[in-house]
Amino acid sequence: MALEQRSFRLRELPSEERPRERMQQHGAEALSHAELLAILLRTGTQNESSIHLAQRILNECGGLSRLAERNWEELIHIRGIGPAKALQLQASIELGRRVSRSRLPEMVKITCPQDGADILMEELRHLREEHFVCLFLNTKNQVIGRQTLSIGSLNASIVHPREVFRAAIRRSSASILCAHNHPSGDPTPSAEDIQLTKRLGQAGELIGIELLDHLVIGDNRFISLKEMGCL
Repeated sequence: MALEQRSFRLRELPSEERPRERMQQHGAEALSHAELLAILLRTGTQNESSIHLAQRILNECGGLSRLAERNWEELIHIRGIGPAKALQLQASIELGRRVSRSRLPEMVKITCPQDGADILMEELRHLREEHFVCLFLNTKNQVIGRQTLSIGSLNASIVHPREVFRAAIRRSSASILCAHNHPSGDPTPSAEDIQLTKRLGQAGELIGIELLDHLVIGDNRFISLKEMGCL
């Protein structure tokens, strides 16, 4: 009876209002977050359609960006998400992140702090631990490589200048741009961030590989330590 009731509820929606049909007719960009999520979930629960389940999940998580922060253990504790659905969601979120990164030109040029933030913002802004990332550049300030050099706790990311410049030398870099995220979403640099920036700048001068900037990435915001006068 419950299955019959669920099927009936789904049939009550006109075909043009069902997520899959709407996506076929109008494209993915026309769908809401809940509709796209419903397509990924495929099925609802005994008492909810997939679209109602999707909307409830978004409400409980506090939106799409907060859903993306949930790990597998946290996802399976949401009513209506089992182990398989949790893995599907995590895989979809990770694919989205990789597609976002792959859209960037391989030889993008860094001309200002915003260029560096455009490359790294989507990768770093939702991470729950601090990641310290370096972009390696050639003499034309084109990005020739990138590497995550440190993953820290919620409060600290530990990296030593020798690790940074060892990686830069391996890539024959002319200069580097460093960045790390603040999981709190607030990009205000700490005293440790400022101290590390100065150490990296000094080491770069000695080695002959310029530190162009050190960016602190928050939630859709960033701060350039060079613009702050730390370099």
